[in-house]
Amino acid sequence: MGEVKVLGAFLSPFAYRVEWALLRKGIKYEYIEEDLKNKSPLLLKCNPVHKKVPVLLHGEKPVVESLIILEYIDETWRENPLLPQDPFERAKARFWAKFAEDKCVVSMRLVFLSEGKEQEKAVEELLEALKTLEEQLKGKEFFGGESVGFLDLVAGCIPHWLPVFEEVCGFKLLDANTFPSLHAWGDRFLSVPFIKEKLPPFDKLLVILTNLRKSSLNKGVLIY
Repeated sequence: MGEVKVLGAFLSPFAYRVEWALLRKGIKYEYIEEDLKNKSPLLLKCNPVHKKVPVLLHGEKPVVESLIILEYIDETWRENPLLPQDPFERAKARFWAKFAEDKCVVSMRLVFLSEGKEQEKAVEELLEALKTLEEQLKGKEFFGGESVGFLDLVAGCIPHWLPVFEEVCGFKLLDANTFPSLHAWGDRFLSVPFIKEKLPPFDKLLVILTNLRKSSLNKGVLIY
């Protein structure tokens, strides 16, 4: 069905979603690491509007934006579906994926790259969003039911990236007592073989993101 390539970057949780989806489907692909400070002509050609990763190249066709890419993968390769087959359940999965993206992931980024009152507000918003997501997991192994699905892949950055952010910022948010379902889900998710084999090492993330936060705060701009 055409050669598959993924343009990604080590720090980008959004690029890992795409790789996880391809691994979940058993699709062979070539990974191309992008230097986001010196973007390649290929990246600029494939994503001329936003100029960012991830990009899925399927043959000569570029697909951009991680949630759109996940749906493209699911519709192109039907085996091991990511989204439910029932239209209503599929709509719910899309809704909660958008929620996780807009409320959890965005707030995580603001918590990491802010300080003072701005950070306090971002922490409040993130905790509120996590409480809502916690309710969606009660009685389930994964958001997708008994196996990893669309929403699991979208929210998958939370159990791996958030602990790094917590370490850098010096506080704990994803507490097992406050969020027992989310915490247990995170452990299960990170233990899934195809997820585990494609995770950036914690220690390396910690070093890079510690320096990135310092640099961002010193410059007074969000550079990640």
